[in-house]
Order: sequence, then structure tokens, then C-alpha cells
Amino acid sequence: MTTANEQKHGAADIAALVRREISKGILQLHDRLPPERVLADTYGAARGTVRKALTRLEEEGFVETRPGSGTYVVHKPDDSTTDAIKHATPLELMDTRFALEPHICRLAVLHGRHSDFDRMEELCARMDACLDDPVGFSEADTEFHRAIVDSTRNGLLIWILDQIGNVRSEDDWTRMRHLTLDDQTIRTYNGQHRQILNAIRTREPERAANVMKEHLETARLSLTRASET
Repeated sequence: MTTANEQKHGAADIAALVRREISKGILQLHDRLPPERVLADTYGAARGTVRKALTRLEEEGFVETRPGSGTYVVHKPDDSTTDAIKHATPLELMDTRFALEPHICRLAVLHGRHSDFDRMEELCARMDACLDDPVGFSEADTEFHRAIVDSTRNGLLIWILDQIGNVRSEDDWTRMRHLTLDDQTIRTYNGQHRQILNAIRTREPERAANVMKEHLETARLSLTRASET
């Protein structure tokens, strides 16, 4: 396992780091993860946060928790997928998201339920409270975009977005996050997230898609500027 750095880690960060180690083969099939208290020390997080991360990984099929025994790796990485994730740049990630997420918004309009919209609303509130907490914002941001694709009930799209999410655990993305997520940028993203949610909730597919395009264009421009520094 990797050791913690000085950055605070949320559940999404911890899940992404463990997922990356599984995908790279550092943690292999049938390996047992360290106990929660050890993971909490390693990542500088509360045990409840670690538990949320492990629950997410279990839902995604990466690990299995066996009562009285521990948490074990049950995912066998695919080499081609791992290579694509390892070599993807943050800008490639944004281009891929731009190709998919606007249409995902259209599908969310068609298939989303009120419970999905309530979940997105909760995540918008969390992001609003994270103006001075880039890590907390990034975690809620990841969950917000995941909630949109979950609302489509399209298993293949959900899987594809999970692979894209794996790129966000790579070192280049982590560095870019700390360079780009200042107070004003988070405020801008929060406003765009609420516009996306409002368009989905009011069943306006093209408006939802267009606001998502605007949001991703804003994020891509921010990344481009950061990469030039």
C-alpha cells in the first residue's frame, strides 16, 4: 500500500487510490487489505471515511468484505484497460468526458427519478460547503457526476465512467486538482452544477446537455492554463 502524503483524503480519494493499486497489480487478486485502523492511519482519515471508501469499492466489484476475516481483492485487472488509464493525461480525460457526459445528461432527463434528483441536490449542498476545501469538493464533485450517470440505469455507461474516474486517481490529475481548485473556480463549478441539475429536474434534455458542455469547457480551460504553469 502507498503511504499517506500531507493532503487530506476523502472517501472518493481513498477508493481511487486503492482502486489504482488493484488496477496496477500492486494489490492482487485474493490479497487481504490492511485493517480499517491501519488504512485510516495510512491515508490520514477517519475510520468512517475509510469504511465509506471500502463500501464503494465493494459496490464496484473491486473488493469483498468477509465478516470476521477482513476485506479481500476480488477484481482481476485487465492489462489493456490499465495501460489506457496509466497513460491518459488530464486533458485526454476532459476530452473523453466531453464526448460522453452531455448525452448522459439527456439520458438522465429520460430515466432519472426524483430520488436521483434528491441525491444530486444533496451533493450540490455538499459542494457549496466546500469553498475552502478542494479535497472535499473534488469528492462530492466525483459523486455528483457519478449520480448523473447512475440515474441513466445504463450499466455500460456507468462502467465507462468508472474507468474515467480511475484516471482521476493518477498523479497528474491530483496535481492539477490542487493547482486549479481555488475559491472562485469552485464557486463557478457549483453554479454550473446547479444549472445542470435544474435542467435535468425540469426535463430539458438539450439545456442540460448544453450546460454540461459549458461546464466541461470551463474545466478544460482551467486545466489548460494550469498545465502551462
